[in-house]
Amino acid sequence: MLDKLVIFGVGLIGGSLALALKRAGAVQHVVGVGRGGENLRNALELGVVDQAETNAAHAVVDAEIIVLATPVAQIPAVMAAIAPHLSSNVIITDVGSTKSDVINNARQQLPQHIARFIAGHPIAGAEKSGVTAARADLFEGKNVVLTPTAETDPQALQMVRQLWQTTGAKVSEMSAAAHDDIFAAVSHLPHLLAFALVDEIASRPNAAQLFGFAASGFRDFTRIAGSSPEMWRDISMANREALLNELSAYQNELLRLRTLLEKSDGDGLQALFEQASQARNSWMHRQSRK
Repeated sequence: MLDKLVIFGVGLIGGSLALALKRAGAVQHVVGVGRGGENLRNALELGVVDQAETNAAHAVVDAEIIVLATPVAQIPAVMAAIAPHLSSNVIITDVGSTKSDVINNARQQLPQHIARFIAGHPIAGAEKSGVTAARADLFEGKNVVLTPTAETDPQALQMVRQLWQTTGAKVSEMSAAAHDDIFAAVSHLPHLLAFALVDEIASRPNAAQLFGFAASGFRDFTRIAGSSPEMWRDISMANREALLNELSAYQNELLRLRTLLEKSDGDGLQALFEQASQARNSWMHRQSRK
């Protein structure tokens, strides 16, 4: 059992991690660190954390594991704030949706602790944010990706692996570059597309009428546009190059669709739709068997 876990950013992910570990009896004392305000008060009142702190130096004293669960753009500042106060054996990890930038920041801000910094990404979430959305079962059956480097301490890596396995997650490892390329395609791009579609519809003079007739297809496609704008701004900027590549690939696919429509090529459209439908159905079938 961990004696002391410190979580910077007690929102959906950080809060759910605390609840999952508490439910499993895997942690004695959880300290939540934030800028104060309603979210941190809620975390304390809901029992998600046992102690609320706004002072980073005070928070990390005697910590065994520190989890950085703030938006990715805030991580460098948190690293800089805690660096002078860390014990030599503390393990630090994060939950950000991009990994290359976080590891580079750790090398700059935590050079003495880089071997015990384990970059991670739980593939779980919801369109709602904040600690009030946290759930103890959020990570059950979900993937968590860890991206160790050549400097990584194997013991620290195993500790973080066990931490996530305790929540019911399935843990895998890959390079940071591979992670960022994969999630630009299957996570970051879909969010950008959802935000863009809703923004385009909302900008039209007859937006109210359009939204009035929108139904399940629009709802399902745009659900993730209800996610945190701040978080997705940070993710988009952090994974900018990979995301630009994915946008180019998607624009090429849109151009292909436009050409088929311009040519009234019904057979071509059906072939594209059938290929996409089969691919998605196969993916869903594999998901249902996990």
